[in-house]
Amino acid sequence: MMTLILNLKLSVKLIKQSYIEVGLVLSLKKNALLSVYNKEGLIPFAEGLSRNDYRIISSGGTAALLEENEIPVMRTKDVTDFPEILGGRVKTLHPKIHGGILFELGKHEKDIEEHALPRIDLVCVDLYPFKKVVDGEHELRDAVEKIDIGGVALLRAAAKNHERVTVVSSIGQYERILDELRNEGEVSEDLRKELAVLAFEKTAGYDAVIYDYFQKRFMGDKFPTSYHLMGDKVQTLRYGENPNQDAALYRTEWTSESSVMKARKLHGKSLSYNNILDLDAALDMVKDFSEPTVAAVKHTNPSGIASSDDLTEAYKMAYECDPISIFGGIVAANRRIPMEMAEEMNEIFLEAVIAPGYEDEAVEILKNRKNIRIMDLDKWDPEPQGFVYLKVAEGLLVQDRNSKRLDMDDVEVVSEREPTEDELKAMEFSWKAVKHVKSNAIVFARPDHTVGIGAGQMSRVDSVRIAHMKARSPTEGCAMASDAFFPFRDAIDAAAEAGISTVIQPGGSIRDEEVIEAVNEHDMSMVFTGYRVFKH
Repeated sequence: MMTLILNLKLSVKLIKQSYIEVGLVLSLKKNALLSVYNKEGLIPFAEGLSRNDYRIISSGGTAALLEENEIPVMRTKDVTDFPEILGGRVKTLHPKIHGGILFELGKHEKDIEEHALPRIDLVCVDLYPFKKVVDGEHELRDAVEKIDIGGVALLRAAAKNHERVTVVSSIGQYERILDELRNEGEVSEDLRKELAVLAFEKTAGYDAVIYDYFQKRFMGDKFPTSYHLMGDKVQTLRYGENPNQDAALYRTEWTSESSVMKARKLHGKSLSYNNILDLDAALDMVKDFSEPTVAAVKHTNPSGIASSDDLTEAYKMAYECDPISIFGGIVAANRRIPMEMAEEMNEIFLEAVIAPGYEDEAVEILKNRKNIRIMDLDKWDPEPQGFVYLKVAEGLLVQDRNSKRLDMDDVEVVSEREPTEDELKAMEFSWKAVKHVKSNAIVFARPDHTVGIGAGQMSRVDSVRIAHMKARSPTEGCAMASDAFFPFRDAIDAAAEAGISTVIQPGGSIRDEEVIEAVNEHDMSMVFTGYRVFKH
């Protein structure tokens, strides 16, 4: 019995010694730990590492693929003396792996020797595609199983110890690393620092997506106590609102809604900061109309909006509302742009045009203008989704999109005279339009087009006067929409001078009775919507 015990102790000692020897061998060589979900480009990368004297450590499907392609690989279980467990949930979460990544030369030699830590010089991880899974049809279990634990820990550990370790967090980094190894024999300090930043970017974004998913699913808070806004850089812009301001464009949401972010440029210069703002505003306008509609925009305000069964006619009416301001502006349509409309637009200088498609001849005509940006939307989904963000100093304002739409059956007639059918149609059109005008906002309109627009004034009566002044066609019989209530009757009196016959407004002023009295004196009709449409 004593002999058996002694033999068992000797066997354990020999096994322990063999793993110490494995660790010592690994500590003397360059080692690369590879653990990737997306295996595209993995084989050439691993071959390149092997040619540059890296021993490869791996596990699971990554190791199996390397072995199939006859690339020498050491399994993590042979490094750790611990098998993969829990169906693969735990593979690399082990002190030898993380110790091998995190140790510092000249500081941790005692631990390296005592625990036979492998020297891991490169860590390559591609995380489980959590976002891809939750963006499609899935069960909660699918989402849970695609939360990467070990991969995130490996990336963070390697990025933390970037002074010694190269961290690889995306397929697009493979070739740069191999180039440096071929040309310099090692990965430079500058590249290691850059890759560390990109790894932290990857894990931060990954965690933000997981937090957002579970917060919405389990808590349901529209505005949670902690707000994480992540974005992917689309491009660096030439400059911001002015040439002295640097700027860039980021994509922060992925929905089905038609947006500037999804538009494909068919022709023209790169989009500027101001172009993007104006295109976004113009698209918002035409999305509110189910009829074929065109909006002309300057500095995020409409210079004209019109609807017609014939899109070219809609453009002509939008143009006629303010043929001066449209110069150098943006045009948006919610239908495919025909050749005839392109010919009309080609008569003036426009910065950009955006629509869900163009006739081939229309594109060729518009290309005659060298610098116009022709933006094409492959699909049309007008439903607003997501939030509106506005940055202020040291803060972020977040609000719902203004998706409320008016039902004319819900308005309250407050005047003595009932509005006519034609007036009701003009009211409805003007209310859709005024929602997109900066406050204080006033719109004069017919049933299918704007006639005069007063935007962004400090007093509402001045907006009425400007709408009248800018009108290029008679305003008699037009509807007038106001984005908020009238604080005094003076705006009604000014509207009467312009020949306005009907008014649509939210109501709610302490002087509503005074305003209603003015409307009755001028034999106008007026309705209250019960809600305002400020655009600040």
